[in-house]
Amino acid sequence: MHAVSETDPTNVLNCNPQRQQELATLLKPYGIEVVHIADNDTIPGSFFGEREAGLIGNKLLLRHDTPIHSALHESGHYICMDPIRRAKLDTDAEGDYDEENGVCYLQILLAEHLVGMGSKRMMDDMDSWGYTFRLGSAEAWFEHDADDAKQWLIKHGVIDQQQQSTWQVRQK
Repeated sequence: MHAVSETDPTNVLNCNPQRQQELATLLKPYGIEVVHIADNDTIPGSFFGEREAGLIGNKLLLRHDTPIHSALHESGHYICMDPIRRAKLDTDAEGDYDEENGVCYLQILLAEHLVGMGSKRMMDDMDSWGYTFRLGSAEAWFEHDADDAKQWLIKHGVIDQQQQSTWQVRQK
């Protein structure tokens, strides 16, 4: 086994063994199980392909070179989707525009719970990877244009009025 760098050429933080353990602890209340995939293996359930996190049922599939933003984004879909879609989840989360915004907002909030990540680094990594927002950056969107995403998460019981996670998946 070879050592995997903490960052890739675009300078995003990856899911090294310590971070996979942190993610497993963070995501356990949601019923998400982190599954390690060997470094050279294809990631099952990855909608976007190489390196990107896979999602099959409640299993979040990660390699050491999977970006943390991808792991939290796919986890966010599991958390934010309705129970009917969650029950048949395999690779494609199928979320609509409002859910996608909620997922992006949630991944920024959840990043605060990871040592060395935080919301600022998450937003920088999202920009570096190529996420696009009307105001030009994840931070500008989060600070000035994401009230609809926040309200969507509150409406579905994923976060509370103080923007804290309820540690519950969407129920309906």
